[in-house]
Amino acid sequence: MTGRSPQRDPAVEEDLGSLRVKPSPGAAVRISAAAACEEADRVEIEAEGCGEEELLLPTTAGEHSSPRVNKERWSRKNRLSSSSDKENLSVSGSVGGTGDLNTFPEDPEFYEIIHRAEQAIECGVFPERISQGSSGSYFVKDPKGNIIGVFKPKSEEPYGHLNPKWTKYFHKICCPCCFGRGCLVPNQGYLSEAAASLVDQKLGLNIVPKTKVVWLVSETFNYNAIDRAKSRGKKYAMEKVPTVGKRFHRIGLPPKVGSFQLFVEGYKEADFWLRKFETDPLPENTRKQLQSQFERLVILDYVIRNTDRGNDNWLVKYEKPDENCDVVCKDSEWLDNKDPVIKIAAIDNGLAFPFKHPDEWRAYPFHWAWLPQAKVPFSQETRDLVLPRISDMNFVQDLCEDIYEMFMKDKGFDKATFEKQMSVMRGQILNLIQALKDGKSPIQLVQMPRVVVERSRSGSQGRIVHLGNAFTQTFHFKRPFFSSW
Repeated sequence: MTGRSPQRDPAVEEDLGSLRVKPSPGAAVRISAAAACEEADRVEIEAEGCGEEELLLPTTAGEHSSPRVNKERWSRKNRLSSSSDKENLSVSGSVGGTGDLNTFPEDPEFYEIIHRAEQAIECGVFPERISQGSSGSYFVKDPKGNIIGVFKPKSEEPYGHLNPKWTKYFHKICCPCCFGRGCLVPNQGYLSEAAASLVDQKLGLNIVPKTKVVWLVSETFNYNAIDRAKSRGKKYAMEKVPTVGKRFHRIGLPPKVGSFQLFVEGYKEADFWLRKFETDPLPENTRKQLQSQFERLVILDYVIRNTDRGNDNWLVKYEKPDENCDVVCKDSEWLDNKDPVIKIAAIDNGLAFPFKHPDEWRAYPFHWAWLPQAKVPFSQETRDLVLPRISDMNFVQDLCEDIYEMFMKDKGFDKATFEKQMSVMRGQILNLIQALKDGKSPIQLVQMPRVVVERSRSGSQGRIVHLGNAFTQTFHFKRPFFSSW
């Protein structure tokens, strides 16, 4: 080592020339490249503790963390941190992008939709916040401005720390005894949305619009002041000192994790159509279609134990035959016999998968249980579709494993709590099997004793389940103060 000072890069000196400020009387300012880099690192570290909650993500093959990154992760464990700790998950130097976070090799069609959403945001077509609801949810658009999906960030859920709606904040402050739902894992609604879509796909119900966990970043999302200040500072440094800006892992706002549900067109709230059908009865074939779709909604809600199913958060699409055809078409026999088509879409599945049955203040009943369709026994079509699948315990165990792989990526994941969630779901499936075999109706299904099927300590831990002592069945007799049945 010698006492000479290191030589400076001429390019750095040229870039820093624009940052030299003319000193005012009695003051002098001088910025060096090393000082700028150290200041940038200091800002990133000092900003911790005020941003998004740190999340766990699966690492790609061959990815290794440096000792510095491991040390920083260890110091940030079990506390809130700024979203800057997710910068090392994005592509280095990307301007507010999501990098390689959104990869769906098994579903190229869904990946293409997400790619279009990212392109729209880059082109300035930002997601639009939905005014309804008690959380921050957004209509996501394509580059042409068409709505293609609904994004619900984890940090903006009803009790998330960045929820832009103030109703839940006052609820938490003014009425803490009724805060949240004691049977649900808090702030995991985005996982419930995606898991409901998975259950729908596994059971072949096809009533939930495809939903997956994705990462998105947009200026219209709700960020705290620190994240926005850091974003502005990095952009300024990138413009003025490109050499320094290259050291940043990400330029721009941090990405947010949440559920992305495909947008469905032509649907209206179920309450609208149900009132209309009371005054204008449906044709017999269309009525059977509605009953079949309704039974699938019942099965989905019962399996995942949805605690928030009202007539305003499931949709109905009713398509009548084209009445504007010409005379030739009207004389066609096939057109005269064509019946209206009706479909159901089950949305808003974020308050499901409880770790225990509701047993405190409220029962959170299924509001469809008071509809006349709930008094009709399950059809043979529904029984043939669902019963062979859920009667196979290996299918149920495989479903639990798939949900586990989805839930475990969340920072707040607890395996013991997850096992309780699956115990409730297995109990619901057990009741559903018996109801379908006995030819019961949906209203009779929800009146059955509540069951919890727990895995015994000596039971199988893999995907292959051997019946016998693998599970223990118990009944849940404690009921909430306000019970509906």
